[in-house]
Amino acid sequence: MSLKDLKIDKTWTLFLDRDGVINQRLVDDYVRIWEQFEFKPGVKEALKELSCIFGRIVVVSNQQGVGKGLMSESDLEEVHGRMISVVSTAGGRIDAVFFCPALEGEKSFNRKPNIGMALQSRKRFPEIRFRQSVMVGDSLSDMIFGKRVGMKTVFLSADLPHIRRGYQTINYVFTDLLSFSRSLTS
Repeated sequence: MSLKDLKIDKTWTLFLDRDGVINQRLVDDYVRIWEQFEFKPGVKEALKELSCIFGRIVVVSNQQGVGKGLMSESDLEEVHGRMISVVSTAGGRIDAVFFCPALEGEKSFNRKPNIGMALQSRKRFPEIRFRQSVMVGDSLSDMIFGKRVGMKTVFLSADLPHIRRGYQTINYVFTDLLSFSRSLTS
C-alpha cells in the first residue's frame, strides 16, 4: 500500500523525531545550544509542504542530555522555540514539542520506545487519533513507539541492513523528510 492510499488529510497527525530527522545529529554529543542546531537539507521546505497536508505536527524527542546535566530544560526549550520560529518563518509549522529528559537506564514511561509522549500529545490535542497518525524517525525506537499506539511508521535511512533488522515495525522508508513529503504531494 502506498502512502497516497492512506488518504492523509487534515484529520491526520504527523509525529516527528528531532535529531536525525529535523536537524543534524551530533555524533556522541547533544545539541545543547541553538548555535549547534543545524537543519537537515530540505527540512524547512518539507515542513512547509507537510503543514498543508497534516492537521497537527508534533515533535517527540528523547533528550537525555538534560538528564545527564549537559544542558538545562530551559536551554532545550530555547532551542525548540527557535526551531519552531525558523520553521514558521519558512512557511511551515510545528504545533508542539514533547521531550523526555530521562536517561535510558531509568526506563521512563515517557522515553521512546515507550508511549508516554504519545499520550501527552493526545491529552493536549484530544482530536489526535493514533490510527490516523504517522511517526517519522531515524531509529528503531521511533518505529516501535509508533507501532505501539497504532501509527503508520516512516523510517528515514539509507542503511539497508538496519532497515532489515526492524522490518516488522517499518511501514515506509525514505532517505529524508523532503522525499517523504514529496511522496505525498507529487
